[in-house]
Amino acid sequence: MRKQQGCGLLRVLLLLLGVSVVCTAALGTGSHRLDHRNHKHRHLGHSLHKHRQRTGKEGQVLHRSKRGWVWNQFFVIEEYTGPDPVLVGRLHSDVDSGDGNIKYILSGEGAGTIFVIDDRTGNIHATKTLDREEQAQYTLTAQAVARDTNKPLEPPSEFIVKVQDINDNPPEFLHGPYHARVPEMSNVGTSVIQVTATDADDPTYGNSARLVYSILQGQPYFSVEPQTGIIRTALPNMDREARQEYDVVIQAKDMGGHMGGLSGTTEVRITLTDVNDNPPKFPQSVYTMSVSEDKVPGEEVGRLKAKDLDLGENGLVAYRLIDGDGMNVFELTTDSETREAVIKLKKHVDYETKRGYSLKVEGSNPHIDSRFLTWGPYKDEATIKISVEDADEPPVFIAPSYTYEVEENAPAGAVVGRVHAKDTDAANNPVSYMIPRYTDLEKFFSISEDGLITTTKPLDRETQAWHNISVSAIEIGGHHQDAKVRVNIKVKDVNDNPPELASNNEVLMCETVSPGKVIETVSALDKDEMDHRQHFSFSLAPEVAHNQNFSLTDNSTASIYVLRKGFSRLTQDVYFLPIEINDNGFPPMSSTNTLTIRVCSCDSKDTILSCNVEPYVLPAGLSTGALIAILACIVILLAIVVLFVALRRQKKEPLIVFEEEDIRENIITYDDEGGGEEDTEAFDIATLQNPDGANGFLPRKDIKPELQFPLRPGMGRSEANSVDVDDFIKTRIRRNIKIKEKLYKGVSRVKFVVLSAEVQ
Repeated sequence: MRKQQGCGLLRVLLLLLGVSVVCTAALGTGSHRLDHRNHKHRHLGHSLHKHRQRTGKEGQVLHRSKRGWVWNQFFVIEEYTGPDPVLVGRLHSDVDSGDGNIKYILSGEGAGTIFVIDDRTGNIHATKTLDREEQAQYTLTAQAVARDTNKPLEPPSEFIVKVQDINDNPPEFLHGPYHARVPEMSNVGTSVIQVTATDADDPTYGNSARLVYSILQGQPYFSVEPQTGIIRTALPNMDREARQEYDVVIQAKDMGGHMGGLSGTTEVRITLTDVNDNPPKFPQSVYTMSVSEDKVPGEEVGRLKAKDLDLGENGLVAYRLIDGDGMNVFELTTDSETREAVIKLKKHVDYETKRGYSLKVEGSNPHIDSRFLTWGPYKDEATIKISVEDADEPPVFIAPSYTYEVEENAPAGAVVGRVHAKDTDAANNPVSYMIPRYTDLEKFFSISEDGLITTTKPLDRETQAWHNISVSAIEIGGHHQDAKVRVNIKVKDVNDNPPELASNNEVLMCETVSPGKVIETVSALDKDEMDHRQHFSFSLAPEVAHNQNFSLTDNSTASIYVLRKGFSRLTQDVYFLPIEINDNGFPPMSSTNTLTIRVCSCDSKDTILSCNVEPYVLPAGLSTGALIAILACIVILLAIVVLFVALRRQKKEPLIVFEEEDIRENIITYDDEGGGEEDTEAFDIATLQNPDGANGFLPRKDIKPELQFPLRPGMGRSEANSVDVDDFIKTRIRRNIKIKEKLYKGVSRVKFVVLSAEVQ
C-alpha cells in the first residue's frame, strides 16, 4: 500500500515536472540572464537547448543540438516527516541519451548531507527535515561530466532550493511581562502601553505571520487595538483609592485570527498613579487638650492630623490657626515626618487667671489639580478646646534681680538690702529664704527669714568690688517648690589706701647734667577709686626738703629737676630722694616713696656709657645719727691702720729668744674661716729646732699620709736643709697680717652698708 502511495506521489512530481517543461517550451527557446553570487551568467530555464550548425561531407547542412541543462525551479516543504527522502527535483541535460555515459555532480550548501543526487538520473532528494526558520534557502551548483573522463560537458550552473514555509511557529511577546502606569480618573481611550508580538514564520507567504491582538483578561477596564496592540482605558473614573493595580492578559494570534492559527499571550500589570482628587478631612470636628500652668513656652500641648487619601505631594496638608481666643497663647507647627499639626505653648498660662482656651484649625492641600477644582473645596476645619490645669508653682520674686550697695570696711551686720517672694498658688503658703553656699563661698552675707541681707564681716573693695550671690525662696508646705533670684552687691569705695609711685623708682642721670634740667617725671596710682576732681600732690620729704641737689615741681605729677652741677661718680654715684604723695581724698591718705637717682658716665651727647650698680653712697641729706656712724667708722679705720704700722715695725726685732727656761710649747694661729682644730697649724718648738721638721707640717687627720723613706746611710745633710727659724716665723706672721687686713676691710664694708640702710 505504502509503495503504491509512493509511486503515486512520484507520478505527481513527474507530472508537475512535465507541466513545467511544457510551459517553458511554450514560452519559447529564448533565455534570460541571472547573476547569482558573482558567478558567470548562465542560460536558465525549465528546458534549455544549445544548437550548433555544422556542414557534412556532402555539403548538407547538419544541425547539431546544443548541449544544455534541463532542470526545475525547486521548492521543499519544511518540517516534512515522511519515511522516505523527499524528491526535490530532477536535473537533466539534453546531451544525456540515457546510456549512462553522463554523470551528474551536486555541490554547494548541504550537498551530500542534506541534499543528494542520483548521478545517473539527476534526481535530487532531501534526506533531512528542513526548518525555514533556521535557513530559508540553499544555494547549490550542478554540473554534468563524462563518466569516463570526468570532463565537464557543460559549465556549472547555480540554482536555489527554497524551503517553503508552513505555520509552525506561534506568536511570541519577547518583552513581556509588561508593567505600565496610567493616572487614575483618566478619560476613556487613554493610551496605556503598546505590546508587540513576533512570529518566526514567513510574513511574505500566506497568513502565517499576520497577527491579531485581543484581550483575554482585564475587561471592562481596558481594551486593546487588534492591529497595533495598543492598550487603552475602557472605563471612566477608575479610582486608585478603590483599586490600584490591574492584571491584563493580551493574546496575539496568527493566520489573521482565523481558526487554526497559533497564538501566544502575555501579562500586563497596570498601576493607577495618584492624582489630587481627594480633599483632606479631620477625623473629628472637635478635639480636647489640656496644659498645665507650669509648662514653659515651646513645650508641646497636643497633635491632630487631617487624613488625605492621596499620595505624595497630592496628599500634603498645610495647617494654620484661623480663629480662637488662644491664638496669642498657642502656636501651630507641622511635624515634617508624621505630617501632623503640633500645638505648642507660646506664652505662660495661669490657672488662676484663665482656665480654658479655644482654637480653630484649618487643613488644606497646597497642590491642587485644576482638572478637579469642581470636586473641592480641598480643605477642612476642626475646633480645639484647651483646658488649663492647676499646678503647684514655686514662689515668685517681685523683681527679676536685685542690686544693692554697701560701704567697704562696714562692720559685720551692716544691712545690704531686702528681697521678697510670694506664693502665687491659691494656698498662698509662707516662704523662707537662704543663700546657696556655692554663690558665697567666703560667707560674706547672711539672710533672715523675712529676706533681709546683712554682712557677716567687713568687705574690701580692692579685693573684690562686686559680690554676685543667689537667694533661694522656698515654699513652706506643699511640694517645697523653690525659686532663685540674682542679687548683685556693689562694695562702695572708702579712701583707705595711700597712693604710691606708678613706675620704677630708679632714675639714671649723667654726671654733666646742668642745673634746672628735669631728669624724670613721676606719677602716682591709688588702689581706691579716684574722683574726677581729685588729684595727687607731690612734695619732698621734710628731711630732704632743703637739700642742695634735687627738687621737684608738683602738677598732678612730679617733675624732678637738678639744683646744681658738678656731680661725680667717684664722689657719690647714688642719691636717695624721699617723695611724699598725697591723694587729697576724704580722709586724705599719703605715703613716702624713695626715688633712687644714679650718677652715670655719659658722652658728649648725654648718652649713658656706664653706671655703678653698687650702692656704696650717701643719701642726698645726712642726719645727725648718720654723721655719728660715719665718724665711728673713720675711728675704727684709723685704729686698724695704727695696728698695721706697729706690726710692720716688729719685723726689725727678733721675735723669738731661745732660753733654756722657756716654757712655751706651741705657737698657735687660727684661721677665722676655719671650723676647728683641723684647720689649726701648731708648731712645736722642738720641731722648729729640728732641721728635719722644717719642710713640712704635722699630718692632718683627713689626709692620707705620704710614705717617708729614710736617707741612705753615709749621705750627709746638705746646707739647704738648715733652717732659719727667725725667717720662718716672720714669713708666717706676714701671712697672718694679710689675712687680718682682708678681714678688717670686710668688716668696714659691712658697717657702711648698715649705715646706708639706716639712712634710708
